[in-house]
Amino acid sequence: MVADARGEHERWMAYAIREAEQALRRKEVPIGAIIVHNSRIIGRGYNQTETLQDPTAHAEMIAITAASTHLGTRRLEECALYVTLEPCAMCAGAIVLARVPTLVFGAYDPKAGACGTLFNIVQDARLNHRVELVGGVAAEQCGALLSDFFTGVRSKTVGKPGIDSRSNGEDE
Repeated sequence: MVADARGEHERWMAYAIREAEQALRRKEVPIGAIIVHNSRIIGRGYNQTETLQDPTAHAEMIAITAASTHLGTRRLEECALYVTLEPCAMCAGAIVLARVPTLVFGAYDPKAGACGTLFNIVQDARLNHRVELVGGVAAEQCGALLSDFFTGVRSKTVGKPGIDSRSNGEDE
C-alpha cells in the first residue's frame, strides 16, 4: 500500500475509532464503523448488541443500514467501509451482499475474523462479489480499545452493558 493511501485510511479509521469510543461509553464491546462515499461519511455505527438485545446490532450492520438509507439503494458500490475490528462471518456476508468494494479494518480477530483470519468470505471466488481488503490500519489503537474493555470486564470495572453506572440506570 502506498504511503498516501495508508495516510488516507488512517484518517478515516480515526472516525471509526470515535464510533468505537461511543460503544465503550455505553459499556458495549468497542467496535465502530463508518462508510465513506465521495469523501463523505454517509453511514456510522457502533456495537449495540447489549443495549438493543439484538445479536445483529454490530457496528458494520448499523453503518450499512445507514448508508443504504442515505443513498436509497442496497448497493454500496462506490463506498468504502472502515471498521475497527476484522468483521465476523455475519458482517462479512452483509458486506458482500451490499457490494461494498473496499473494506479497511483495524485489529485482526483471531476468534471470529471472517476477512482473512479464520475465513475470507469477502474474497471467496465462489461468491458473485469480492472486496478489496486492507487490514491492520491503526491496529494497535483499535486492539487496545478492545483489550482494555475486556480487561475491565474481567476485573468487573465495566458496568452492565448499555447502562452507565453513574447515571442511576438511565442512559445519558
